[in-house]
Amino acid sequence: MDGRTANISGWERRKSRVRKKVRGTQQRPRLNVYRSNKHIYAQIVDDASGVTLAASSSNSKDFADADVKKSETAKKVGEKIARLALEKGIDCVVFDRSGYLYHGRIKALAEGAREAGLKF
Repeated sequence: MDGRTANISGWERRKSRVRKKVRGTQQRPRLNVYRSNKHIYAQIVDDASGVTLAASSSNSKDFADADVKKSETAKKVGEKIARLALEKGIDCVVFDRSGYLYHGRIKALAEGAREAGLKF
C-alpha cells in the first residue's frame, strides 16, 4: 500500500469508492446513511451548495421505544426522512449507502423511504 491508504479502514475505502460516483444536485440531492451499532442516521444533502436539507435519526425522541428491532426502526427512519423530503418538495434522490452493504438495516431504511414516496 502507498502512504495515502495505509491508515484507512476497509469501510472508509468502500465509502470513498461510493462517494466518487454519487453526487447530489439541487434537483436530485443525496440521501446519505450512517449506521452505528445502536442507531441509524439519514440526511438529505445538496452537494452543490453543501447544505443539509433534511435529517432524521433513530436516537430522536420519536424512536424511544426499546422493544422494537433495529431493522424496524431503520424502516421508520426511512419513512420519516421521506416525509420530511416530500414536505420540502424533494421527491427524487440519489442513494448513498456510505460503503455499507445493501442489506439489513440499510435495505430497510431504503425500502421505508420508497414506500413513503421517495424515488431513487
